[in-house]
Amino acid sequence: MKVELPLFPLNLVVFPGEELRLHIFEPRYKQLIHDVNDSGDTFGIPIYFDGNGMKYGGEVTLTHIAKVHVGGEMDIVVHGIGWFEVVHYQPIHHGKLYPSGIVEKQPWETESDIALANKVTILLVELYSMMKITNVEVKDPMHFRTWQVIHKIGLSREQEIEMLTLPSETQKLDYMFEYLSMLVPTIHRTESIRKRAELNGHYQHIIPPEV
Repeated sequence: MKVELPLFPLNLVVFPGEELRLHIFEPRYKQLIHDVNDSGDTFGIPIYFDGNGMKYGGEVTLTHIAKVHVGGEMDIVVHGIGWFEVVHYQPIHHGKLYPSGIVEKQPWETESDIALANKVTILLVELYSMMKITNVEVKDPMHFRTWQVIHKIGLSREQEIEMLTLPSETQKLDYMFEYLSMLVPTIHRTESIRKRAELNGHYQHIIPPEV
């Protein structure tokens, strides 16, 4: 389905389901936030990075304005509700300061594969344990969804875009599982190298085999 949305281009991939906190300081985007706050309309965050054009993006709703600063800057919270392809970009939205675009909304669905989610969460717990990361919650497989940790596993922007364009949560889980299945052994090897390097100059107590 093609619709027109106000647009807020960012060097960021916003996934359906995730909550995002943003600091708004440019006059054009302060105007956008005021407009959608008054109307209740959604807006789009197309992905723009390394000078690349805006092909895909996430549709979001403004959850609330958390704070308005003295200079008019705002801290806001938005919630991802879908994703889209940009059909036509317009630098000015009907006389406003901010841009807009004709976008084509794409399908996505949240039903999970619990067995696959279990495999992913096991790898995540192992990864965060090795890296001594304690501030990321990994939910139980029943309640786990990929958007909860998508920006916290080291994916490149290109990989995040690949995941965005997968229409189902099960496909996203499969992608994440394949990625973590390669990453976790690499971290294991790196940690092994680090520990061996730390033994440099130390007397090693090694028990010989029974031969």
